[in-house]
Amino acid sequence: MRKQSEQPRQRRSIAQAMARFSTEVARKSGSSSVFFTALFVVIAWALTGPFFHYSDTWQLVINTSTTIVTFLMVFLIQRAQNKDSLAIQLKLNEIVAAVEGASNHLIDVEDLSEEELNVLHQHYRLLVKMARSDASVTKSHSVSEAEARHLKKPRPRAE
Repeated sequence: MRKQSEQPRQRRSIAQAMARFSTEVARKSGSSSVFFTALFVVIAWALTGPFFHYSDTWQLVINTSTTIVTFLMVFLIQRAQNKDSLAIQLKLNEIVAAVEGASNHLIDVEDLSEEELNVLHQHYRLLVKMARSDASVTKSHSVSEAEARHLKKPRPRAE
């Protein structure tokens, strides 16, 4: 009987192996050599058509093969993209957290709902609008800071 502490370690090991495998498959599947291999397989399949009299079985071979490969690749590539996306989010979170004057509201912004993201998007559109009216777009660092600066600006007199 295994100890309970060995099971999580084994699951973690399997997960790490799967992560390495999916990352490597996703990386290699985008290479020229894999493309040309797939192209060769399709051409070879097409050339064998006359030998098999273009039978249903001949067609089923390519249909089944491509369906299985596509089905598996979707999950492998999605897993690799999820990992890459999380790594990018963490790097951006670190930058936002480290840069003085950056809005900490953006840390973990990917966890917000779509409605909350749309509200933030509208705030940043407002920031762009205010920045365009400034002489220098580098003076504003966050929406709240931009709003405060915008309110402090002298207003042009109506003539």
